Amino acid sequence: MKVPCDLRDLQGVLRHDFYFGYATAATQVEGGWDADGKGASIWDTFAHTPGKVKDGSTPNDAVLSYYKVKEDAALLKSYGVTAYRFSLSWSRIIPLGGKGDPVNEAGLRYYEELVDELLKNGITPFVTLFHWDTPQALEDRYGGLLNKEAYTPDFVNYARVCFERLGDRVKHWITYNEPGVYTLAGYAAGVHAPARSSNRKLNEEGDSSTEPFIVGHTELVSHAYAVKLYREEFQAKQKGTIGITLHGNYSEPWDINDPLDVEAAERAREFEIAWYGDPVYKTGDYPASMRTQLGDRLPRFTPEESKLVLGSSDFYGMNSYTTFYVRHLNTPPHIDDHSGNIEKLDTNSEGVSRGPESDTYWLRTAPWGFRKLLNWIWKRYGVPIYITENGTTAKGETEPSEAVLNDTFRIDFFEGYLEAIGRAVEEDRIDIRSYFAWTFTDNWEWAAGYTDRFGVTYVDFESQEKKRYPKRSATVLKELFQHMIKQK
Repeated sequence: MKVPCDLRDLQGVLRHDFYFGYATAATQVEGGWDADGKGASIWDTFAHTPGKVKDGSTPNDAVLSYYKVKEDAALLKSYGVTAYRFSLSWSRIIPLGGKGDPVNEAGLRYYEELVDELLKNGITPFVTLFHWDTPQALEDRYGGLLNKEAYTPDFVNYARVCFERLGDRVKHWITYNEPGVYTLAGYAAGVHAPARSSNRKLNEEGDSSTEPFIVGHTELVSHAYAVKLYREEFQAKQKGTIGITLHGNYSEPWDINDPLDVEAAERAREFEIAWYGDPVYKTGDYPASMRTQLGDRLPRFTPEESKLVLGSSDFYGMNSYTTFYVRHLNTPPHIDDHSGNIEKLDTNSEGVSRGPESDTYWLRTAPWGFRKLLNWIWKRYGVPIYITENGTTAKGETEPSEAVLNDTFRIDFFEGYLEAIGRAVEEDRIDIRSYFAWTFTDNWEWAAGYTDRFGVTYVDFESQEKKRYPKRSATVLKELFQHMIKQK
């Protein structure tokens, strides 16, 4: 492969122990939704409810990763990865979820087999404990994450089971994946499980003005207690790292010469990212801009919780895809606003687009904003950054034809974002330690079902075996990282 001009001078800029690989989530890839004693998650319930998923599909089979451990590990190895990020299904390990409920040996054995197969292929596992799939039994029992007191000991117990069984081989743990997306999509918009919001046309129950912040608080506190457990009982012996992965796209002022838009963009970043980032990495509390707008609807940390949450992540786990232009609003914030009273736009005041369109309405290629966001996170928090998700869909991926498998749109996306990372390391001196592309194979993309294809591997969803076809982007990423990672 001929290295693109923009990346030629970035040879060897990434540290020799930089991790490159792909990220996935249990619900989206495993299938075997009720196999070998697995319990139901809130996503099983959601998908089995008519009208909730765009194409009416379910993750019952997903892409059958549960049955393809060896095959998928071999494919990952052929893609040249050094790491693979996946999540554990809580209800596969503890079907009813609670600390007093039985552990499912078959579920644990599956994850042990997966970890062992990855290690055998020279691939380092990065393991996420919670990627949105709360056990349905806990939702039924006490309202899931709306009940911090009941939920936290159950989550910590689940974490303990995972550390005990897998921690001798797993050295990279992530407690929560994108806690903010879980709360906003599930409890504010109500378009994800557990499908709660103030919109009675869509959801029977919920309060978009309070529940997202209650759930976010539970996530932060239970995360901190799980980290406390790992650090006190496991870290010294197992010698691993543990942290959290936060979502966040970059917000750029719509008019860079308007102080109100500059303020609005910063406020948008705080509502989206610092909501979780500040308590964990900066102050042990929520940003002042959130408290000003939300008042007592934003929960308050006890002194003990604040102390526990601050410093509770060994790294900054970063999921980011795109950039938006942000304009201030002159009207008072709506009771159900979760963004800092701003408007998001696709073009700025001068008519400049944020980037080329993908096949997903919100996602546009914008590496220029990605580098700005890396700088914003580094300047605000100053901890090593692990990029744990980044990727794109592409229009017209409807069959594994030569044109579709030569996925130039995705290749352009990756080249742009990898250049941004290289420059951020080389010129901005930011400590970046991993890049996990989203995602390994096309999969079941939550409420979009099988309509959004993010994979570097095309999957024939109609075939019984969910046949895989590598796209060219998989080869390009492999070669770009061979160029950019310093040789030992």
